[in-house]
Amino acid sequence: MNLQIRAKDITLTDNTKDHIGNAVEAFRKYSLDITSIDCVVASEKKGVMVEFNIKVAHANPVIITQHDEDLDAAIDLAVERATKALRRLHERVVSHGAESLKDLEVVDA
Repeated sequence: MNLQIRAKDITLTDNTKDHIGNAVEAFRKYSLDITSIDCVVASEKKGVMVEFNIKVAHANPVIITQHDEDLDAAIDLAVERATKALRRLHERVVSHGAESLKDLEVVDA
């Protein structure tokens, strides 16, 4: 999993980068084939914007955008929303792969 953090019109501290990195490591528990994660942190008129672009193999990318006045709050809310989206994707993949029609036995009457 490749993590790229970009900042626009804002300076990120090492503590903030570590906070994002540790939060992204929690995404591994869903056993999805996450190829890369692009995180964009940008300054806005009324706060900051945090965007996660999570690219999953064999699925559409998960894009989460969160606006807030506080940087840490925006990161935490974006991580919560991304966790929810990845959990739903994982459940969808697991439930669809449970049993196929080819695996069912034919019962003669």
